[in-house]
Amino acid sequence: MSACEPGTSLGTAAVVIASTRAALGQYEDRTGPVIADWLREHGFDAQPPVVVPDGAPVGAALRAVLAQGPAVVITSGGTGLSPDDQTPEMTLPLLDREIPGIMEAIRSAGLAKTPMAALSRGHAGLAGTTLIVNLPGSPSGVMDGLAVLDPIIKHLLEQAGGHHGH
Repeated sequence: MSACEPGTSLGTAAVVIASTRAALGQYEDRTGPVIADWLREHGFDAQPPVVVPDGAPVGAALRAVLAQGPAVVITSGGTGLSPDDQTPEMTLPLLDREIPGIMEAIRSAGLAKTPMAALSRGHAGLAGTTLIVNLPGSPSGVMDGLAVLDPIIKHLLEQAGGHHGH
């Protein structure tokens, strides 16, 4: 990896994986490393993924990582319809401003490949100046989401931080 010049980092980033099976060691987390690598490739200092069970532990993990003031928090998992899929419910109260267009674009990208993308209930928005995006739990859903974020994340963070450079 090439060394970044001082001041070129886009800040820290956190990854929260909502997966009861992965948290219990019954299943390998296949999305966290993909997200962390993507964040590093885009100039973020990405922390190792935090893997927690679905439901309330996701909210606790989100609050813990937000306390560290990251530029970005990306979650994966817990956005479907099973009873313990509560990532959207854990995320929404933390958002000061929603950015619905991001999730519309992510669902649209997924719909091009599978009708199941319509069932993803994730949110995207700002908690202060921290961008939070809920991605699905599947590797393909994560790749679709990251492809949507790719061309917009730098501009979005500049705007969120009050910098309106073009």
